[in-house]
Amino acid sequence: MRTLLAGVIAALATAAAAAAHAGTGVMTLTGVAGDGPVTVFYPTAQADATVQRGPFQLALAENAPPMRGNGHLVVVSHGSGGNAWVHSDLARALVADGFVVAMPEHQGDNARDPSNPGPASWKLRPIELSHAIDAVAQATALAPLLSFDRVGMYGMSAGGHTALSLAGGRWSPAQFRRHCEAHIGDDFPACVGLATRLRGDAFDGLKKTVATQVIRQRFDDESWYAQRDPRIQAVVAGVPFAADFDPASLARPAVPLGIVRAGGDRWLAPRFHADAILQACRPRCELLADLPGAGHGALLSPQPPLDRLGAIASELLADPPGFDRTRLPAVDQRIVAFFHRHLLP
Repeated sequence: MRTLLAGVIAALATAAAAAAHAGTGVMTLTGVAGDGPVTVFYPTAQADATVQRGPFQLALAENAPPMRGNGHLVVVSHGSGGNAWVHSDLARALVADGFVVAMPEHQGDNARDPSNPGPASWKLRPIELSHAIDAVAQATALAPLLSFDRVGMYGMSAGGHTALSLAGGRWSPAQFRRHCEAHIGDDFPACVGLATRLRGDAFDGLKKTVATQVIRQRFDDESWYAQRDPRIQAVVAGVPFAADFDPASLARPAVPLGIVRAGGDRWLAPRFHADAILQACRPRCELLADLPGAGHGALLSPQPPLDRLGAIASELLADPPGFDRTRLPAVDQRIVAFFHRHLLP
């Protein structure tokens, strides 16, 4: 009875602290070990104001004094060519529950510098997430408010690849090559990215042949890559790039693992990516949200202006006809609840 009462009191105290804050603070930390900047969202007593970040008008309390929330950190890995702002709705939902949220800018694979996506970035991303935890732990205004032994991690798309790595999965560039050799027509955007697209015309065969030859030359590394951080104790992968993973390595995830899938994803065909991981890890992982009518860009919230992204990216990230974005706050709440359940005592 005493244990139950103590747990109830602790839960009420956490809820009260989370409810007491007035706004969502935001600050930028200098990355450690030469990494890029880390954007941090956190509870604050200061009210939000409208701030402009690129094309987005966001309600945030810029550089406001942090206040204690629930004492836990969630780190977020953006997708290829992404940034922190396209995940700010999720960050606000997490902050409302008392979490601090830190998002590193991934080197060579972000909105400012998209020069080096793919395996070169995938090797660095888990390390950059660990460094982001270190950066928050070194921030004098934030570190005293947090415990760093139970950190959550969320990633979307290429960030979902990072998430699967940090959940205990191993991947290989050669596995990526083998996948694309076998499925170049069915998973062309995942194999080729934004270089070109199939149009259903006479040139499609040539495109697939050339793409396969380039992939064979570039991805001959048979090594398996894996990266864990013992501080990360719960992971959510949203529409993850996963075709280069050894599914058996995720049959027993190292930490609680949640998956968000988009059934209408044209960039990462679910059967080769999210569904393949779910098939391998269930029942030891959890399908947090299944959005049958959603495209690859559904989890970008707020959605970036597609007309600024180029024709292929716009096509692959656009919401399919009939998809209702008012469903996304409920998905965010499921992610928040997952972290709350697995990280808080």
